[in-house]
Amino acid sequence: MKKLTYLLFLSVSFLFISKNSQAQDYKTAVGLKFGAYEVGPSVKYFMDKGTALEGILGIRDHGAVLTGLYELNQQAFNVDKLSFYYGFGGHLGSVGSGYYKRFGGDDEYYNGKHILIGADAVIGLEYVIPSAPIAISLDLNPRLELARGPFFDIAPGLGLKYTF
Repeated sequence: MKKLTYLLFLSVSFLFISKNSQAQDYKTAVGLKFGAYEVGPSVKYFMDKGTALEGILGIRDHGAVLTGLYELNQQAFNVDKLSFYYGFGGHLGSVGSGYYKRFGGDDEYYNGKHILIGADAVIGLEYVIPSAPIAISLDLNPRLELARGPFFDIAPGLGLKYTF
């Protein structure tokens, strides 16, 4: 956990050190998000040059989770087409009976159908491939589950999106 805290602190430090500039050169992106717990379609929409909304429909064993995020974006490490983003949001979903892995390796058994409601955060990097309408992102999604908890979880994710 100390390594994760250090990594998050280091990433946020780069946010404040790096120069403010246009984060991305696209308005909308649609694609897939491959997370540790859910996989599914995602949509990212820029409201202005540095602020975006992202929606993810995560499909998981015996259920689905809808996540909405408000994200701030800016150029990372002074590299063209590479942006750092962070933000917050929430999730709402449902799961059925079964075993579910949680961060730290503890499995939890859900007996019957259960609602999932909680708060989410996100921190990550996104790269738009020059001369191609493709964006690749890598992020961490810390989340606090309230309906089945409370408990804290972290879900790493990889995103592949078509930009336009």
